[in-house]
Amino acid sequence: MQKHCEIGHRIAQSAPILHEVGDWILKHHEWWNGQGYPLGLKRQEIPIECRILAIADAYDAMTSDRPYRKALPYEVAIRELQEGAGSQFDPQLVELFIELKRSGLI
Repeated sequence: MQKHCEIGHRIAQSAPILHEVGDWILKHHEWWNGQGYPLGLKRQEIPIECRILAIADAYDAMTSDRPYRKALPYEVAIRELQEGAGSQFDPQLVELFIELKRSGLI
């Protein structure tokens, strides 16, 4: 599973239309505290696009039906993001994401 970032990066690098997002694909599972993968980047070392993508991807995964479980309610997904703020996710971006969700802007 952890290899999908590297595989996706290689695919993006070989397709001119995806070349610009290859770095984001590679680094979107890095964690704010440095315990993510594949490079072990932390905090500001992680491109902001990747930090945003990580939050959006996690929220989408939690609030979408999966073959193995039903979608989580909005409130539960928000709580999970808050619990991951400062470890998995950039805490300032989590606050901003929640504010934008609650305001209906996203």
